[in-house]
Amino acid sequence: MTAHAHSQSSGPSRRTQYVFAAFALAMTAAMALLALDTPRQAGGFPLMAITPLEDRPHADSDLLFNTEADLARTRWTGIVIHHLGEPFGTPESIHRRHLSWGYQGLGYHFLVGNGNGLSNGQIHVGYRWIDQLPGAHVVGEAGHEHNEHSIGICLIGNGDTQPFTDRQIRHLVRLVQRLQQEFGIPADAVRLHTDLASKVSSPGSLFPRAQFRSQLLDQTH
Repeated sequence: MTAHAHSQSSGPSRRTQYVFAAFALAMTAAMALLALDTPRQAGGFPLMAITPLEDRPHADSDLLFNTEADLARTRWTGIVIHHLGEPFGTPESIHRRHLSWGYQGLGYHFLVGNGNGLSNGQIHVGYRWIDQLPGAHVVGEAGHEHNEHSIGICLIGNGDTQPFTDRQIRHLVRLVQRLQQEFGIPADAVRLHTDLASKVSSPGSLFPRAQFRSQLLDQTH
């Protein structure tokens, strides 16, 4: 056998290499698409940054209000602020925990990240908001009324042991302001969970209550 013939038979042809390369690229693209197909109730669409209130787009073009179900304008009369009670959390981990408690998935309408599991200041929009469903976030005697009519927002972290980040609070305020303006929710209808349930401290003693309240909008129905 000649040296030339030996070199031709020692490995795949160039055409075969091209076929393998094309196949590998196709498989990579397919896997990327599958990675986007997350479970519906654990998903939602993340808003990496909230547009400032003074530059807020019209509701028809604003992702925050571009829900699958029509906005339930007569339902939302209040907002309740919570903390997770733990330093780390993702939409998926909280979703699984709430399922284990007998809830129908993630009980909050929105999550605000602290950089541990969810990016610092990132707003996660839960399936309950996308589908305009009642929440599962207020305990005690006031639970039924507020789960039915209040928008539940949870800060990742534990406000009894560590302050929330500046960016986290800033994005929380922007989110609340936009919800207030869109639904005409007055400042006195924006409550902390601890104001509604005596046995919980959420969102914690380190939550900047005065700073937060000073930035709420004075809305009237």
